Amino acid sequence: QVQLVESGGGSVQAGGSLRLSCAVSGYTSNVPFMAWFRQAPGKEREGVAAITTTGLDTWYSDSVRGRFTISRDNAKNTVYLQMNNLGPEDTAMYYCAAKDRAGLWFRATLYKYWGQGTQVTVSS
Repeated sequence: QVQLVESGGGSVQAGGSLRLSCAVSGYTSNVPFMAWFRQAPGKEREGVAAITTTGLDTWYSDSVRGRFTISRDNAKNTVYLQMNNLGPEDTAMYYCAAKDRAGLWFRATLYKYWGQGTQVTVSS
């Protein structure tokens, strides 16, 4: 049974930083393609960043590129999202997601497994 567990969310002031972690368990046959999504109240779930199984390729939404960095440590089965220079517009529930193959990383419906989410709140 595949499980994704996020941690690291919290409340920070604008300009601050947070690092989210997503611990993955239960994948027995392959290393999954991973992504971070976020969803603010009243808005659709938005793809934030994604990373290939090897970690060599990454993708970012325009709204976070240059401020957020996705990485992974396959030895620890963990994916990270380093978030710098946070602003109130980054306030949302952040979810990690996993699927077997790369492609259309921003499309939430293609991900098979999801974590429960971790809340990030940025005050101005």
